[in-house]
Amino acid sequence: MPPPSVFPHHVPSWLANAVLYQIYPQSFSDSNGDGIGDFDGVTERLEYLEWLGVNTVWLNPCFASPFRDAGYDVSNYLAVAPRYGTEDDLAELVDAAARRGIRVMLDLVAGHTSHQHPWFTTAANDPTDERYIWTDGTETELPPGFVPSPGSRPGGYLPNFFDSQPALNFGYARPDPAEPWRQPIDADGPRANRAALREIMDHWLRLGLAGFRVDMAHSLVKDDPGMTETSKLWGELRAWLDATHRQAALLAEWGDPSTSVPAGFHADFLLQFGGPDDGLPMRSLWNNGHGTVHEHWEQQREVCYFDAEGRGSAREFVTAFEATARVIADAGFIVLPTANHDFSRLACGPRTAEQLPPAFAFQLTWPSLPAIYYGDEIGMRYVPGLPDKEGSVLGPRYNRAGSRTPMQWDRTPNAGFSTAPPDRLYLPLDPDPDRPTVAAGRATPGSLLHLVRRLVALRTSTPELGSGGSLEVLHTGYPLAYVRGGRYLVVVNPRRAPATLALPRTEMAGARPVEAEGVTIGEREITAAGFSFGIFTL
Repeated sequence: MPPPSVFPHHVPSWLANAVLYQIYPQSFSDSNGDGIGDFDGVTERLEYLEWLGVNTVWLNPCFASPFRDAGYDVSNYLAVAPRYGTEDDLAELVDAAARRGIRVMLDLVAGHTSHQHPWFTTAANDPTDERYIWTDGTETELPPGFVPSPGSRPGGYLPNFFDSQPALNFGYARPDPAEPWRQPIDADGPRANRAALREIMDHWLRLGLAGFRVDMAHSLVKDDPGMTETSKLWGELRAWLDATHRQAALLAEWGDPSTSVPAGFHADFLLQFGGPDDGLPMRSLWNNGHGTVHEHWEQQREVCYFDAEGRGSAREFVTAFEATARVIADAGFIVLPTANHDFSRLACGPRTAEQLPPAFAFQLTWPSLPAIYYGDEIGMRYVPGLPDKEGSVLGPRYNRAGSRTPMQWDRTPNAGFSTAPPDRLYLPLDPDPDRPTVAAGRATPGSLLHLVRRLVALRTSTPELGSGGSLEVLHTGYPLAYVRGGRYLVVVNPRRAPATLALPRTEMAGARPVEAEGVTIGEREITAAGFSFGIFTL
C-alpha cells in the first residue's frame, strides 16, 4: 500500500475540469524568425487554443539552460532561457492566456540541475558543499554510477540521467556510515534543497502560473524502498503549497498515481514507464512497436489495444486504472496523455489517420484528466530518421526528436512555424507533402481537428463524461464499451475489422447518438464498423 498522506487533501477547484495541452515551446511557434519557438509565439497562437477548447497549457522547461537535454538541465531556476524571450514575455503569455480562460503551468526539474548551474560549479570546487551527492576517491575508485569531479574537489558526483545532470542531494532513505555520500534526509544539503524548491515555486507562482508538472518526481530521495521518504518530502511541499498558493496544482512525472497522489501530488501522468508494471498500462493502449522503442519492450512482445489488426485487449489498462482509482479516490487525478515529448505520437509507424478518431473518442470520455500533446489533434506523425538533437537519442531505436518536430500550422513555408531558413529550424519539418495542418483542419468540418474540438466541448459541458463521472466497463475486447455517469454509453472499435457486442441491457436499445461514426445500436446487439466510435445518451 502507498504511504498515507500526512495532511488533509485540498484540490484546486479548477483541476477536475482541466483539459491539458502540452506545448514543447521550441517547436510550437517562432515569433522572431530565429527558427526556435518562443513565448511570444505561444501568445500569438492562444486564439487557436481557445478555439480548440483546451483550458490548461503545460510548457516544457523554459528556464536558463545549456540544453544538453532540451532544457531538462537547468542552469538558473529563476531566469528564463533567452531563446524563449524574457520573464516579461512569459508574464504577458500568462496574462493573455488567463483572459481567454487558459491556465499556464511550467515544468519543474526538481531532482537535478545542469553541470553549469552555479550551485554545481561552486560545489565542484568546495569539498564542504553538500548540495549534490559527492564521494571521495580517484576515478578508478569511484562507486558505480559516479562521474569524476570536473573541478578542484577530489572524487566524483552522482548524475541523475546524463553526466551533465548532477543529482541534487535530497538524502538517502537508508544512510550508511561506510558510504559517507549517503547522507540522511535531514542533513544540511537536503534541507537547503527542499528550501530552494519552495523558493523556486513561490517565484513563478507569484507571476501567475497555475502550478508545475514535476520532472522525475520519484527520483529525489535515493535508495528509498516504498518511496516512503520521497513521499514525505512531497507531502511537506504540498502542505506549504496549500497554505501559500491554494489554487496551484502539482502534477507528477512519476507514472504511479497510487503512490504519488497520496504523497501529495494533485495528479500524476500515466507514462511509458513507472509504477509496478513499468508503464505497461499506457503502453498497452498506444505502443505499436514503432517510434520510441526500448529493447525490453520488444522482448516482451507487447501488443497494444489501439492496433489495426485487433490483437490487443483493453483489460490490462482497465484493470490497472480501476485499481489506481480505488486507491486515490477523490484525493487527486490520473492524467492520460495522447503522447509526450519522450514517447511516440499517436500517429506513428503503420497507425494511419483513420485510426485516430476512436483513440480521441476514448481519451476524451475516459474518467482521467486528458492531456493532448501539441499537434496530435491534427494527426501530426512521429518523424523517423532525425539526427540527435539536444540529447534526444536514448537508444538504438529510441530517438525522441521524432515527437518534437515543428507544429504544422498551414501550407506556407516551414508550415507557418517560422520565417527562418529551413536549415535553421530547431528540427526539420515532417517532409511528407500531405502532412496535416491546423489551417486545413479548421477549414474541413469533417477533419480530426474538428472532431477533437467537439469532443473537448462535449466533455467540458457534460459532467458525466468528466473526471468525476462514474465508470462502468461493459467489455474490454473489441469493441471497448463503457457507461459514464450512468447516462452515456461509449463504444470504441480501434481495429480494422468490424466488431459486435450483445446488448448488455435491453434498455440500451433506445440509446441516442451524441457523437458517433460507424457505430449502431440495434435491438439485440451493438455493431461497430472498423475504426469507429460512438457516444450515446441512454
